[in-house]
Amino acid sequence: MDHPTLPYTHIIGIDAASQKFDVSWLKDRNKHTYRSKVLENNPAGCLKLLEWIRKNITTNLTTVHIIMEATGVYHELLAYFLHDQGVAVSIVNPAYIHSYAQSLGAVHKTDKGDSQIIARFGAERNPAIWQPEPKSVRELKAKLNRLDALKADLQREDNRLHVAQISGVPDEVMLSIHQIRQALTQSIADLEHDMDDHINRHPDLKNDVALLQTIACVGRETSMRMAVLYRSKQFTKASQMAAFLGLVPRKRESGQYKGKVTLSKRGNNAMRALLYFPAINACRFNPDIKLLRERMLARGKVKMQTVGAAMRKLVHICFGVLKHQSVYEARVAEPV
Repeated sequence: MDHPTLPYTHIIGIDAASQKFDVSWLKDRNKHTYRSKVLENNPAGCLKLLEWIRKNITTNLTTVHIIMEATGVYHELLAYFLHDQGVAVSIVNPAYIHSYAQSLGAVHKTDKGDSQIIARFGAERNPAIWQPEPKSVRELKAKLNRLDALKADLQREDNRLHVAQISGVPDEVMLSIHQIRQALTQSIADLEHDMDDHINRHPDLKNDVALLQTIACVGRETSMRMAVLYRSKQFTKASQMAAFLGLVPRKRESGQYKGKVTLSKRGNNAMRALLYFPAINACRFNPDIKLLRERMLARGKVKMQTVGAAMRKLVHICFGVLKHQSVYEARVAEPV
């Protein structure tokens, strides 16, 4: 069966990982034949991809459509590079690719196979073209990533201090630990101050963060990260944001938990972890989520299921506030 005519002649699927990316060009949409390439995920690899496309596919980059999964940060270097070169790029929610693969009966076993599935998805579904977030959002995202790294370093030094206090290390070692902890603490404080200034200099970000903080149990850090997430992706509805974060229900089909409904947990682990404690507090202090939890418990759901539902509901509320640019107003919670 012939596929409908698409605006782009050449469809390429890319599966990006931390060190490399697998490329699959869909040569024939009817026979599903591919030509593949593996390149390093670095600036040199990005340049080599363009060379490979020009040599093996076409010199007219405007006829090329590249489809990638939103894989944490691993796809970002290549996506920004390709966009700057005028190549059409689509960044697709991994949950959609996974569902599509299941519909084909395909099992993901290799990175090469994943990139082929992504290319086929692009040819059949023709996903929307990705537009990078504004520079102000990209810069705030970078600052937040740096903040995470500094906090992780400080936690490691705290752990070393605890061990040093127990084991009785030399004074020079203890002094070194304290000096590094002090430097990290100061760097964190300086960066947080810089982020506040950055938000204040950009009215759109400032407004987003202020609106999010009208939601009960959404604080400063959660509001910044949810604002960046919303402005970085092209979500059209709240369920897409929840799916991106791995907060959609999934029924287990095998193993000791067969038949149980759990969170998919496919998506951004760090953001999901960030939402955990706000959701716990929201079960007590956010009127909508508190009512949702009470209804679930009355139906026999266990407490951890209510936490997952609270996280998902909190994401839906954040999305609604940002989409409609309106303050949060509690209303009767909808059933799960």
